[in-house]
Amino acid sequence: MYRRCGFRYEKRLRAVGVARVAGVDEAGRGALAGPVVAAAVILPDKFRHRRLNDSKQLAAELREEIYHELVATAELSWAVGIIDSIEIDRINILRATHKAMRTAIAALTSPPDHVLIDGLPVIPFPLPQTAIVDGDCLSLSIAAASVVAKVTRDMMMRDFCARFPEYCFSQHKGYTTQLHLLKLHEFGPCPIHRRSFEPVAQPLLALEGLIEAPTPPARRSWRETGLPLPAA
Repeated sequence: MYRRCGFRYEKRLRAVGVARVAGVDEAGRGALAGPVVAAAVILPDKFRHRRLNDSKQLAAELREEIYHELVATAELSWAVGIIDSIEIDRINILRATHKAMRTAIAALTSPPDHVLIDGLPVIPFPLPQTAIVDGDCLSLSIAAASVVAKVTRDMMMRDFCARFPEYCFSQHKGYTTQLHLLKLHEFGPCPIHRRSFEPVAQPLLALEGLIEAPTPPARRSWRETGLPLPAA
């Protein structure tokens, strides 16, 4: 049954005295190149937005338009955490994703009282949390975080495309596409590729598998970085 993205989870928490609720989501967990980016967003009580939804369900142009509306809202609090490919290879993608989420929360101007996280619980985590499967489709706070994380990462990948144009990062954003695997096979990995991911180590094998058995992409439920911040 379809359930509109709304404030049901936030309202339940506020009803028991939890005043500041943050939504947290990530982008880039399944990519072969580039960072994983998490965002934390605290929406104002009277926030309304008829077009805000899970970032994956929004066209790129609309997603960027909503991003600029969100970050320009004075009453809204947001921050991002970025973990680069070197750290991903060092600690693995799950730990890197959780570290990005904790970094985003720590970077907020004022900490929330409770956090709504898309997907499964994050352990350890410094604050009380509620993990919501498909939360980016159900909670406006998480949906806002998904948009901020996704657009932030997309801007970074466009910047990387200018540095490494042969890989066409602006088109596939580092994900496993036939174009990306072709470029990876032709040129080998560049400095932002995740060497611990098997398709990077064996691009030809991955490309052959993609051509033989194409499947639809799986659904996917900056302040610590060292990387340059792209212009908004």
